[in-house]
Amino acid sequence: MKIILQLVGLLLMSSPILAQTAPLQAKIEQVIKNKKATVGVGIYDFSGRRTLILNGDKHLPMQSVYKFHVALAVLREVDRGRFKLAQKMHVKKSDLVPGLHSPMGEDYPNGEVDLPLADIIRYMVADSDGSACDYLFRLLGGPRQVEAFIHQLGIRDVAIRETEEMMQATGNWDVQFSNWTTPTAMLKMLKLFYQRKILSASSHDFLWKVMVGTTTGENRLRKQLPAGTVVAHKTGTSGTNKAGLMGAVNDVGYIALPNGTFLAIGVFVANSTEGIETNERIIADIANVAYGHFAKNH
Repeated sequence: MKIILQLVGLLLMSSPILAQTAPLQAKIEQVIKNKKATVGVGIYDFSGRRTLILNGDKHLPMQSVYKFHVALAVLREVDRGRFKLAQKMHVKKSDLVPGLHSPMGEDYPNGEVDLPLADIIRYMVADSDGSACDYLFRLLGGPRQVEAFIHQLGIRDVAIRETEEMMQATGNWDVQFSNWTTPTAMLKMLKLFYQRKILSASSHDFLWKVMVGTTTGENRLRKQLPAGTVVAHKTGTSGTNKAGLMGAVNDVGYIALPNGTFLAIGVFVANSTEGIETNERIIADIANVAYGHFAKNH
């Protein structure tokens, strides 16, 4: 009887929160209704401590979203004194992998240049640079080292196994599914980072500014938000195979609300035959209804 009463008490305490998020969930379900895609969503309102998760346990391909994880792993090593953000790193021509999206390679096509570590991180996160990502993977000892670091944070439902070169340049469609997360795990990491539980203050502030300056995904989280809304985020995008299937169109990060508080949000559109414009619109629509819901309910 005591256990039953405790359970009833917990349900009564949580019911107001469920009632507050139910209208939002209905709107999100309407957005994804009849879409030929698997959509995973994780949203957390830091002010009201309200959570909404859809398909939270699905293993969904991250694509370049995992560059956020890589940045955290590098900056943890900065905090430990192994590296410095101002430290010059020699980038060889062989570090610039043909076929990868690489603004760093466009800026320094012949390589053989010394760049501050901070610049390489910016290329990787803000510009989603593949060559910069693989450079940092090598610096850390490979993808498994990044995965181990994330697991040490208590986030287990994440796999980071392959480099950008392996994912993008080999033509192997299935390899992208080696780098996956669940929406629940992604939301947990977004919460830890925002709550400053992973990095030092200086490293946290550096990465936050880089994410605010992200140049990719203009048609995703930020697309339908009011002009000037602060969005700190990281995108991920796959190609399209011969069957018209896109493995991943993703955007994860933070959205500022009018009262100055933030939402953590991750939207993963996986295995979709809807096309890039519809996939991005799904993310934009979900961000828009989430923003409207929590802006109104604060």
